[in-house]
Amino acid sequence: MKLKPIRNDRDLHRALARIEELWGAKSGTARGDELDVLMLLVEKYEEDHFEIPASDPVEAIKFFMEQNGLSRKDLEPFIGASGRVSEVLNKKRELTLPMIKRLHRGLRIPYASLIH
Repeated sequence: MKLKPIRNDRDLHRALARIEELWGAKSGTARGDELDVLMLLVEKYEEDHFEIPASDPVEAIKFFMEQNGLSRKDLEPFIGASGRVSEVLNKKRELTLPMIKRLHRGLRIPYASLIH
């Protein structure tokens, strides 16, 4: 495939089809290099044309809890007493900056997920 910028959805679909053909190509080979470049082009096109809505901090916390088998009790060191955890998870209280910092440092939840 001749490499060129992706300018429209037709170009995007062609690039994605070629990526599928090249998937698993060995790094450092001509096919591997083509795969790398195509993936960068697709990523850039999608960044410019498909807006990803900002995540909801509470939903990010709930997702993290589910993925890591955490309970509300596990959040207390980072958010505060059980009542405060409940208020935050029920969206009755906003996360404060100190809470965000503790969640990031203690649980490694990215700042970008905790700030809206």
